[in-house]
Amino acid sequence: MGIEFAESDRTAGEAYLRAAAGVDEFEGYAHPHAARVARLAEALAEHFRLSRADRTSIVFAALLHDIGEQTMQRDYIKRDGPLTEAERLDLARHPVIGEQEAARIGADRAVQLLVRWHHEWFGGGGYPDALRGEQIPLGARILRVADAYAALTDARPWRPAGTESEARKHLGLWAGIEFDPSVVLAFLSLEGLPELRSFAREQRKEEEAVPEQTQAPTIIRRPFDDADDRREEIVHAGEQPAQSPWDAGTPS
Repeated sequence: MGIEFAESDRTAGEAYLRAAAGVDEFEGYAHPHAARVARLAEALAEHFRLSRADRTSIVFAALLHDIGEQTMQRDYIKRDGPLTEAERLDLARHPVIGEQEAARIGADRAVQLLVRWHHEWFGGGGYPDALRGEQIPLGARILRVADAYAALTDARPWRPAGTESEARKHLGLWAGIEFDPSVVLAFLSLEGLPELRSFAREQRKEEEAVPEQTQAPTIIRRPFDDADDRREEIVHAGEQPAQSPWDAGTPS
């Protein structure tokens, strides 16, 4: 995925890459996820001209961001279907468990905190600490955008991959609510990175190779709310999706 580590960071970086591969396998991503998040986050950190130390912390945290899910070992994480409310509440513990696991394997405190806060929302309402705005470190705001985009453009056991345009629209709709608008603008300016490519085209080629058995009604599934929360707004073709908070004029 094109991640290069300074000599002083190589041992830790390669260890975290191996850990990330194990997490991706457990979560059921069709393609490497954590390394993709790391590269997107690194590009954003470079856009904001962060120091080398800060960029390294962001990359390391991106590689480890969902290590808490693997530590929890919950079967529902890969189940095909929505989570129950109890399961959602249980899953919301994974950033804190991830912080603890990052500490256990030797990640420094900056990395631990970025792992803890990668699900905080810019407008409040995230977890685990309900931080908002600039209470959330820029590194965690970067991770929120990079993680969401990478998740939305790859297939999971319970949903297909979205296209680049669908994922970009999602970021725009939720800017000021879930995402820092300045990070969204920076992300939308990125060009030429292979990690920006959606896997939807690849998935559609696979689907086209399978003979169609029946003509099912066309249903559009839009990722709704948090990319890991598995709530979906289901819209039958020809209907209009429910108005988003951004469309309703929620201030940024």
